[in-house]
Amino acid sequence: FYDAIAPIVAADSLDMDMVFAGSRYRPEDLDYLNCPLNEAQYKGFVAALLAADKVPPRDFEKEFHFEGCLPVEEMAERGEMTLAFGPLKPVGLTDPRTGERPFAVVQLRAENRAGTAFNLVGFQTKLTHPEQKRVFRLIPGLERAEFLRLGSIHRNTYVDAPRVLTPELELRARPGVFLAGQITGVEGYLESAACGLWLGLHLAGNLGHGPQVGLPPRETALGGLLGHLQTPPVKRFQPSNVHFGLMPGLEVKAKKAVRKELYAERGRIHFAAWLAQTGLPPKERA
Repeated sequence: FYDAIAPIVAADSLDMDMVFAGSRYRPEDLDYLNCPLNEAQYKGFVAALLAADKVPPRDFEKEFHFEGCLPVEEMAERGEMTLAFGPLKPVGLTDPRTGERPFAVVQLRAENRAGTAFNLVGFQTKLTHPEQKRVFRLIPGLERAEFLRLGSIHRNTYVDAPRVLTPELELRARPGVFLAGQITGVEGYLESAACGLWLGLHLAGNLGHGPQVGLPPRETALGGLLGHLQTPPVKRFQPSNVHFGLMPGLEVKAKKAVRKELYAERGRIHFAAWLAQTGLPPKERA
């Protein structure tokens, strides 16, 4: 599938009279900066985004994007308001200049500890480099933005895990060869690292260098993710980040507001029990 990365801008090139700090759900979190847009600015930006030049695929390339990391222009093609209900949603944010919620918000996330570089959240793109500079500078606060890195698209390769891998991530056709990380069909840095860590502990135990470490329960985040690699798809297997949909449904009815908390608490209980059964020393558990 094809994945994309978002541009990064220099903090000292932002118009801080327009940009304000704050997180959607944790106002005290200053790791995010916000560029507010009114309705006219939002619709003008979407129109410019749709009209911008994109890098065309080569004749041998078949475009298939990962749903969890779609190019921003492809999301815009799904409808004028798609971005306003997606990465540009203004929920939980108040513009301190007006005291009101903006129509839409472009969020910038700190890319380094010093806070000198910021990533445009949700703005992975396949626009040409000149068009990225032109279109993204239409965003209030980014009119003079210095781009430290421009967005791009790249191909990721993964195997058809339910067909070619055993539950222990061993190639069915080549016993003794194991895969871990993104090539298995897990998506995301944390997910890939967790997959590799589990396989390392599992193989070490099989070789007599530690306790036997079996698969974690599917009620846990890691167990649900590894279970996804063994779930025959309805149409075709696709990579996935970790999410509650990979886990078994709750056995009790609950309102949407508390459902995630119940999933998380159930996962913690099952994970703690699994850890205790593995016999891993405290250092490895951490």
